[in-house]
Amino acid sequence: MIISAQDLSVCFDGRVRAVDGVDLDIPAGEILALVGESGCGKTTLARTLLGLEKPTSGTVSFEGQPLSYSTKALKKYRSQVQLILQDPLGALNPRHTVYDAVAEGLRVQKIPGDETALVADALSRAGLRPPERFFMRFPHELSGGQRQRVVIAGALVLSPRVLIADEPVSSLDASVRGEILNLLLSLRDDLGLTVLVVTHDLGLAWNIADRVSVMYLGRIVESGPTAEVLTNPQHPYTQALLSVVPDISRTAPIVLTGETPDPTRIPSGCRFHPRCPVAMEQCSKTTLPILIPSRGHAAVCLRISDSD
Repeated sequence: MIISAQDLSVCFDGRVRAVDGVDLDIPAGEILALVGESGCGKTTLARTLLGLEKPTSGTVSFEGQPLSYSTKALKKYRSQVQLILQDPLGALNPRHTVYDAVAEGLRVQKIPGDETALVADALSRAGLRPPERFFMRFPHELSGGQRQRVVIAGALVLSPRVLIADEPVSSLDASVRGEILNLLLSLRDDLGLTVLVVTHDLGLAWNIADRVSVMYLGRIVESGPTAEVLTNPQHPYTQALLSVVPDISRTAPIVLTGETPDPTRIPSGCRFHPRCPVAMEQCSKTTLPILIPSRGHAAVCLRISDSD
């Protein structure tokens, strides 16, 4: 596994359990979609995998070695694991040209070589050709899709092993979304990159991911190959998310009742039971195990006979 999390927890202010005992494995060359509603903990988990948040407990490992949080070690790690933010306009300094935006990582990491050639190659791989045409342009002179490609080029310029993309197309027009998703797929195929896509959109996962992990209130509740999870969802939460995706689901939308997740007030028993349309009495009383990462399709629910 190129990146793993073992029993990972992240708490804020001693009572907000944003990530609560997560096990997650991402093999090299795979695209994994981490899916869930806003507030479920998926962005905190991604930031912790990046080393931007230090876990309260548990470990993050890169190529089998636990992540070190020294300044030197994190600098080296972040040259291998790069972040793509959802808002390209906010990610780019409006006073920096495209050239400087892409070259920034090279300068911070003090990468030797021909800077101009490295920047041009990164822009070309991100689909901005000819790259020289974009060198002296500023973010406000670009379209939304072009800005996102600049952000991707800024990650690619360091020749990373892993990209972590947080809602990478949520701010883009529908006509551009497919282009960026196809770019991520081609980068995986051409460069052997591993990609973690953080999203609330199961439709996006269907189009790009090899596997899907569904997160609810700090924990993974279902995980498996994309086709299996999205055509045969086992957890009621996954079923509810899937029911509102018109191009995947043919069922009527499932309306979730109750309050949205609050990581300061995690329910007893199954944490989904207050909103679950098929909850049983024992769901509020039975503590469920943490889902152990597996290449197969697995979910944690009292109604599933083969729960891990």
